[in-house]
Amino acid sequence: MDVTERRITRIARGVGIFTHQIMRRMGIGPSELDVLLYVRWHPGTTMTELCRRLEIDKGAAARQLASLQAKGYLRREPNPADGRSQLLFATEKGDALRSSKQHLEELFYEWLLEPLSEEEQKELARLLEIVERRCWEERQADFPHVRERFLEEEKRHAEQEPQPEKKGGE
Repeated sequence: MDVTERRITRIARGVGIFTHQIMRRMGIGPSELDVLLYVRWHPGTTMTELCRRLEIDKGAAARQLASLQAKGYLRREPNPADGRSQLLFATEKGDALRSSKQHLEELFYEWLLEPLSEEEQKELARLLEIVERRCWEERQADFPHVRERFLEEEKRHAEQEPQPEKKGGE
C-alpha cells in the first residue's frame, strides 16, 4: 500500500511542468535541458558517453547538441585522446541556465510550503532527507531491493494468471 498515494510524484511532476514551461519561454526544451545538465555534471564527456548514459540515440543527441551550441549553452573541443570525437563543455550561459532552473524550483517549493509553520517545514525536511538518502543508496547500488520486489510481484502475478487450455490431446 502506497501511504504517500503518489503525492511525491505529483508534486515533482507539478514542479517539472512549471519549470519546463518557463524554460521553454527561455528557448530551451526539456530534452535539451537534460543534455545540458549531463554535460554540466560531466564536463569533457563525449557524445557517445552522453548517449549511453541518457539512453538517447546519436541522431537526437546530435540535434540537441547542435541546438545548444547554436544558442551558446555549450561548446565542443577536439578530443586529444583520439582526434575524431569531441569533448563537450557547458559555457557560462549554460551554467547560468542551470542556476535559473534551480531558482525556479526553489521558488515553487517555497510557495508550496508557505501554508506550513516553520516547525512543520523543518519536520518535513527531516523526513524527506531520510527518504532521499534511502533512494540515493538504492540507486547507487543499481536498485537491487526494488528490483527484487518487482520480480517477486511479477512472479506472483504470473502464478495467478489462468493457464491457457491445451487443445486436442496435448
